[in-house]
Amino acid sequence: MSDPQATLLEFPCRFPIKAMGRAGEGFDALVIELVRRHAPDLDETLVRRRESRGGNWVSVTLVIEARSQAQLDAIYRELSAHQQVVMAL
Repeated sequence: MSDPQATLLEFPCRFPIKAMGRAGEGFDALVIELVRRHAPDLDETLVRRRESRGGNWVSVTLVIEARSQAQLDAIYRELSAHQQVVMAL
């Protein structure tokens, strides 16, 4: 039987996180704030924003220095639970 706690990642490692939502003022800042709660050393120079062709949707990609699977799980839980975040990858 395999170990349910096993992961293919070796920590610490650089890890990209993407959040998508409706385009509007403050979405980028919201995503950064939510991620920074779990990754306080987030380097904002590694944050990228991309709008959809129609300008209705936006994706924000952040690269963090991931320290553990638990940290990544907490980030994804928080992003997914927020009403303005439609999807987190």
